[in-house]
Amino acid sequence: MLLFRKTMEIPSVAEALPGRPDAIPTPDTSFINGRPIKPPFPEGMECAQFGLGCFWGGEKAFWNVPGVHVTAVGYAAGATPNPTYEEVCSGRTGHNEVVLVVFEPDRIGYDAILKTFWEAHDPTQGMRQGNDVGTQYRSGIYTCSESQAEQALASREAYQDALCAAGHGRITTEIVEAGPLYYAEDYHQQYLAKNPWGYCGHGGTGVACPVGIVV
Repeated sequence: MLLFRKTMEIPSVAEALPGRPDAIPTPDTSFINGRPIKPPFPEGMECAQFGLGCFWGGEKAFWNVPGVHVTAVGYAAGATPNPTYEEVCSGRTGHNEVVLVVFEPDRIGYDAILKTFWEAHDPTQGMRQGNDVGTQYRSGIYTCSESQAEQALASREAYQDALCAAGHGRITTEIVEAGPLYYAEDYHQQYLAKNPWGYCGHGGTGVACPVGIVV
């Protein structure tokens, strides 16, 4: 039963579960539009990765945004190679539930993608999002370039100012360079398109971006 005991601390590499050398079975295309969810993506596309609580609702926040080519969910920012959902939920892999957003930068900028991220969840809750508690529900931005890192850091500062002005707490969002992304099992991909009345758990803070501030 130790495997399933919740922890609120991210394990070290030495403490993490060993995982497996081969990827778990996952789909290759999106349930929504049939586009490939794994690289290589069409020329000119950019990728972004976010953790914003349960990835079911997190993915839905992005898939209808104009300029988003395709979305997928997976596990990132942890130590265990090729983890399963059950292992991630144990808290002993270090992974976060992450949404992959593949977008067309000629149609939508990373700043607008960031705005969707900040306003789709509450980034002040630490190792939780609403009733979902655990390290895999932490708020995170996993950057794929130096430009993304700079924009993410600036947006966190601007959004913190907006939250403070509205009486909210400190942002706990981690911003780190993206590492390996392990795709989640088939039933997690585009979950709320397959199960329209399924659990979402995303409400955001209700704080919109102030005029003139890009977040």
